[in-house]
Amino acid sequence: MVKSGLEIHQQLATKKLFCNCDSKLSDNVIYKFERVLRPTQSEMGEIDKAAIEESLKHRKFIYEATDNSCLVEADEEPPHDLNREALDVALTVALMLHAKIVDEIHIMRKIVIDGSNTSGFQRTALIAVDGYIETSFGKVRIPTICLEEEAARKIEEKDDYVVYRLDRLGIPLIEISTAPDMKNGEEVKEVAQKIGYILRATKKVRRGVGTIRQDINLSTGQGRVEIKGASKLNMIPKWVNMEIERQEMLKEIARILQERRAMVDEKIYDLTEIFEDTESKIIKKMLKKGGKVLGIRLFGYVGVLKNDKYRLGREFADRVRVIGIRGLFHSDELPAYGISAEEVEKIRDLMGLGEQDAFVIIAEMEDKAKLGLEKVIERAKIAIKGVPDETRGPRDDGTTYYLRPLPGGARMYPETDIPPIRISKEHLQKLVSSLPPMPEERVKELLSLGINEELAWQLIHEGKDDLFEYLSKNFGYPTVVARALLLGCDEIDYKAIFKALKDGKFAKEAVEEIVERACGGENIDDLIQNFSTEVDVDAVIDKIIKEKKELIEERGEMAFKPLMGLVMKELRGKVDGKIIAEKLKVALKEHLEKNK
Repeated sequence: MVKSGLEIHQQLATKKLFCNCDSKLSDNVIYKFERVLRPTQSEMGEIDKAAIEESLKHRKFIYEATDNSCLVEADEEPPHDLNREALDVALTVALMLHAKIVDEIHIMRKIVIDGSNTSGFQRTALIAVDGYIETSFGKVRIPTICLEEEAARKIEEKDDYVVYRLDRLGIPLIEISTAPDMKNGEEVKEVAQKIGYILRATKKVRRGVGTIRQDINLSTGQGRVEIKGASKLNMIPKWVNMEIERQEMLKEIARILQERRAMVDEKIYDLTEIFEDTESKIIKKMLKKGGKVLGIRLFGYVGVLKNDKYRLGREFADRVRVIGIRGLFHSDELPAYGISAEEVEKIRDLMGLGEQDAFVIIAEMEDKAKLGLEKVIERAKIAIKGVPDETRGPRDDGTTYYLRPLPGGARMYPETDIPPIRISKEHLQKLVSSLPPMPEERVKELLSLGINEELAWQLIHEGKDDLFEYLSKNFGYPTVVARALLLGCDEIDYKAIFKALKDGKFAKEAVEEIVERACGGENIDDLIQNFSTEVDVDAVIDKIIKEKKELIEERGEMAFKPLMGLVMKELRGKVDGKIIAEKLKVALKEHLEKNK
């Protein structure tokens, strides 16, 4: 049975969470510094396995400080008091999701040593519990809502170092976690969309690429997989459905391996001599650097590493890729990549492999190759059981790739620099009395202004519903206003455009072009003036009728449509289309009667 849940992370449009720095991104780098991060124990005395795996990469982290960062982001100064505006936004969202607000907020430290936090941890606070959202397939539970700080922005990544920029570090982030109440990709997408609309209803969330992210949690009955950073809403069904297929494949592989009584041999073989005269460019390059070719035996694994249906070999490659190994090969894909059939046979003979046995080899520096094969051994053993708990990243083709083990509770411990915050009943009541309308209520309000439901939802999605309400109430033309706002940018003076339209300076057909050109940088007053030039409609119609006498003689009244197109081509935006149509009908009728 498929179970799926969501974690939604939304940046808030306030100042940073633990200092007074602005939350805008910046390319103005002021100085740089370096750090090396190591895993530490949680409050339970344990070290998180995801943190341990990250530390095995032995990376250096380079941080770029900007004008939107300070000593708090550099972890050279204690955090300031928690941003109360950000807290109120989080509390507002929690109330809109019917959640129970906690009496006292405690800041915790979540161990993160991938370099995205200079301190080696992320500050997070539980705000509310036991919420829910109504959907077309029933109620979806929301067990927790948290307020936390955003990570630093990744600028560059290499095998041995990563560059981060501190402009994004510390931006307030609200995290909404659902229960695993969804059963397919379309349900997950619907929940993500509905929660997104509620977040936008506060008018206090940041917009643009990367400001909202979804993590999808999914299980088909065995391990739990988290797809991290699934930010494209329309791709969610594909990611979910392809992950379901992957997990079903892994369960089938486990069944086959169990039937065969498959085993993993932990002995590591040195196969370097076999490849002394190899044609494989990857192996040849590594041997020149002083590396080795090491391998392991997998008893009963033949055919499941790679064929038309099974791809366990890709799972192995993903595990070693995170520690910088690219030169992994397995027997189901060989001979290939310059590795000959003779070399494959020599490996099988040296290892004493049977018909159902497979092998994996890695070409790398000796210590790194051994570490990589230890990762393969670990993953191969899990394959006999089924689907592992892990965090994966999304690809644009709908597939996912391994990132790290699924983190556990061993990465949390209390923040000692910030005292707990009590939430008074009076403050909550004040927030309740000023809650924004729910998205469905807002849609009804917009429909009453004269647009259809599709446009209403689009305006809410883009955060332009308030501007639409103001413009349509003051200047009319609701559908024209809605389409212009959805077409255009945020920086232009829509009030000037629609005031000129209401004053009759140009026809509504000109709005789209004026908006497009204004967004392109042209002056609005000049554009309005260009479209305000008075024209003699009758003269234009008379000219076109004279030019198209043959067409009129041939088609009679049926010539109206092509004639209308020609007239509109000359007058679009300068005269209302209805006026043109009425005048053209009269002129065409008079011409036909005159030439009977």
